[in-house]
Amino acid sequence: MEAFFFGYQAFTAKADEMLARRGLSRVHQRIVFFIARYPGLSVKELLTVLGVSKQALNIPLRQLVEMHLVNSVASQTDKRKRLLELTAEGVRFEQSLRREQVKLLQRVFAEAGETAVNGWLAVNQALGEVSKSDKPA
Repeated sequence: MEAFFFGYQAFTAKADEMLARRGLSRVHQRIVFFIARYPGLSVKELLTVLGVSKQALNIPLRQLVEMHLVNSVASQTDKRKRLLELTAEGVRFEQSLRREQVKLLQRVFAEAGETAVNGWLAVNQALGEVSKSDKPA
């Protein structure tokens, strides 16, 4: 548990610093990460991916829109449906956050070797599956 704690702390440290400079937190990073990964994601789909309530998403998403990092546009097929996309500045911001974390992982993976990398991936995939199965239907 201690290794996991300190590993996660190292993984998030630089991104947390970058987020704090803008008055943001990890929840904001998760939002921009998934919007970058799935452009045109609806608000409802984002709620499902993040596993949070509308109330939990409302304020941080609104902040990202107000900061011109995220656009929320009406769907062409259903005007009630809001689709999310990153602005050009949002793309640069998300990439800068991810770049720091990727560089750290590349460095430690290069030191750890392929067997360790495969084990790490397997553990994280298993944790993700447990997390999905623990969520209420």
